[in-house]
Amino acid sequence: MASGIGGIKGHDHEALSLEQLIQLRNFKIRTRIADEQYLRSHKEVELLLSGFFREMFLKRPVDIQEFAAEYFTDPTLPEKIEAELIEKQKQ
Repeated sequence: MASGIGGIKGHDHEALSLEQLIQLRNFKIRTRIADEQYLRSHKEVELLLSGFFREMFLKRPVDIQEFAAEYFTDPTLPEKIEAELIEKQKQ
């Protein structure tokens, strides 16, 4: 059921066949597994995101987009992440 504004409001159970629904579900599962494997093999992603959220919650910037732009373009960020990776490996 579609609405004029805001897109779909509910599931249109007749839009996909049973086979398509099964294929979609399997695709979602495979994608989630691949995403999990990627994140587990790239610990720097976790450090980037946790560091960003930690700083954001501590500083509570008014303009989060500006804060994010400054955070992720910080020229010292790669060195900070590398140091954190080394520290985590020691633990």
